[in-house]
Amino acid sequence: MMKKTLLGLAAATLLILPTWAEDVLLKTNHPDSHTVIKGDTLWGISGTFLQNPWMWPEIWQVNPQIDNPHLIYPGDVIRLIYLDGKPRLTVDRGEQSRTYKMVPASDRGERGENKLSPQARVIPATAAIPAIPLDAIDNFLSKSRIVESAQMDSAAYVVQGSGGRLVVGAGDEFYARGILDEDVPVFGVYRRGKVYSDPITHEVLGLQAIDIGTAKLRDRDRDINTLEVTRSAEELRIGDRLLPVDERAIESTYYPSPPEAFEGGVILDVEGGVTQVGKLNVVIINKGAREGLEEGNVLAIYKRGETIRDRIRNETITLPDERAGLLMIFRTFEKLSYGLVLEANLPLTVNDKVRKP
Repeated sequence: MMKKTLLGLAAATLLILPTWAEDVLLKTNHPDSHTVIKGDTLWGISGTFLQNPWMWPEIWQVNPQIDNPHLIYPGDVIRLIYLDGKPRLTVDRGEQSRTYKMVPASDRGERGENKLSPQARVIPATAAIPAIPLDAIDNFLSKSRIVESAQMDSAAYVVQGSGGRLVVGAGDEFYARGILDEDVPVFGVYRRGKVYSDPITHEVLGLQAIDIGTAKLRDRDRDINTLEVTRSAEELRIGDRLLPVDERAIESTYYPSPPEAFEGGVILDVEGGVTQVGKLNVVIINKGAREGLEEGNVLAIYKRGETIRDRIRNETITLPDERAGLLMIFRTFEKLSYGLVLEANLPLTVNDKVRKP
């Protein structure tokens, strides 16, 4: 399974700082320091200092005297300092990030008593606080998929559960018809979802493959396969399709950044089948890797300007679009992307615009 470590609000290297469209703005009531506690996220901490928290990497000051200065742990202290008149954030390792060792006898006191000396210890990266609430996107990182309609149509499909059952769950066996790769040990079971089309060009962008579960191949007789359900999000039904599990072996580190070239897009859908969008909702937008979007890209959300009547001139006019929120792309496909809403200043809906922040 893919490692879902979201540790990236501090960049792997910040020797060359990116160029932002916005200026870093401090909050008027910002603290001078913040002690990290369990449950914190880097986004939340940066929000205590900055009006635009996604720009944390712009003012991060690497401390070369500590191990893993880009990772933040409970007990660490984040401090706001000024270098050459510019704000910078630094980290001081807390007591929870230290241990003590015995010093050699030659280094002991005159009476030969034992002395304890503090020493920084290696802390696993998994103990670091995440960039954003991990559970908000956990399911979508490894299970939700966008595929081509032809890929779904040609995939093997469930024909019946063992014993004549029409629906099956975890631990049950079932039969599927079609050609399955014997070298693939585990298959995802998917159900056809929505077909997404661009609202302007009407190009078909992809098909939503709804995760139902996973299954292991047990036997094959011509094009009839016997499989065992190893995990089920809901009961498998006749007609559900089998695709190789979409494993992403690389470790994903999300580092917030604006897209290099992006002409804008719209929110097509909200996960969960609702139309209203709020903070920490997962949305699908009509742009993907083809348009240069990358994981970690931050986009501003805009409400479409209202069309109103100018009573003075007796004309219909359209008001300017109004900035209403912020999202971060956490998974891209060729023509579509998943994003997590991190800020929602106004009620958001499907068809709201997204553009460079």
